[in-house]
Amino acid sequence: MSRAFRLVGAAVATAALILTAGCTGDDDGAKSESGAKGGALEKVSYLTGVNIQGRESYVYVAQEKGFFRDAGLDVEVKPGLGSEKNLQLLQAGQVDFAMLDISAGLISYAQGKFKDFTIVSAVHQRNLACFMALSGSGISGPKDLENKKIAYIPGGIVKTLFDTYAKLSGINPTTVTWVNMPPQDMGKGLAQGSIDAATQFVVGKPAVEQAAKAKGKTAVVLPFSDQLVDLYGNGLAVTKKQIQANPDRVRRFNDAMLKGLQYAIDHPDEAGQIYAKYQKLQPEPVAAAEVKLMVPYTKSAGTALGALDEQKVARNIALLQGAGAIPGPVNAKDVIDFGYVKAS
Repeated sequence: MSRAFRLVGAAVATAALILTAGCTGDDDGAKSESGAKGGALEKVSYLTGVNIQGRESYVYVAQEKGFFRDAGLDVEVKPGLGSEKNLQLLQAGQVDFAMLDISAGLISYAQGKFKDFTIVSAVHQRNLACFMALSGSGISGPKDLENKKIAYIPGGIVKTLFDTYAKLSGINPTTVTWVNMPPQDMGKGLAQGSIDAATQFVVGKPAVEQAAKAKGKTAVVLPFSDQLVDLYGNGLAVTKKQIQANPDRVRRFNDAMLKGLQYAIDHPDEAGQIYAKYQKLQPEPVAAAEVKLMVPYTKSAGTALGALDEQKVARNIALLQGAGAIPGPVNAKDVIDFGYVKAS
């Protein structure tokens, strides 16, 4: 559910550390030449979507397998803070590359919050957001969300587009009670029964079930994309300034990251092992399980891994406009660079 505009909770604790990082994106020229031609590696920084979960193990796979090194890059991975904060840090020059929810980026651009960024690839062809409940909750389909308490993150894509989802699902949206809750507390909230459902990512199922293990419960997942099929998930963003100054470096990073993604979804158990080598936030089996659950969301028939389709982006924008999240017309090419990954 990658995917929120403002992250609350424990991840915010890392904000101060990232904000103090030096600018790495302004001295592009000379460093690009040495990195691309086999000299000293260029140091660049990358922000994950939210914290560093197993679902983003592909960036460590790209490190471990030497894909970044072969591209002439030395990549520092930093825990992300959600789309809006990631865009703030990216535009401020505090990081070189950032992962964000593509719909969140489109909305932020249309609302004038952030203008100096471009999305160059889509890690997820479908949005990972979902509603998650536990077995025995009485929730097995969208209609069952009526008269329930649902935990959410303020500014998250699910809450933003819920009225549209509800219309497509035949739900009366006024019957839902929304509970503001940090994402790391949602699994516990479900297990304790303080909430009936939570806005989550489909890949968060193993972690939620781990939190509810003592109760003997399994997770019930209602993917947001079952109703809103044209929403992309996360994508890689860079500043327009960086694309103009050093398009080659952007291409090398993007290609290496997508190689890591391809290897991870082809070898999810190994990706979990690699993740556990670099991170302790999740145990290896949970990280591997997240990658396995992510696989169908990264692929689309006839579409290359990471590709962005101009017509689908237009439908994504139209959906956001219809929901009132985008106040006016948006040109997809102002936000998306379709030249970095061939569509097929």
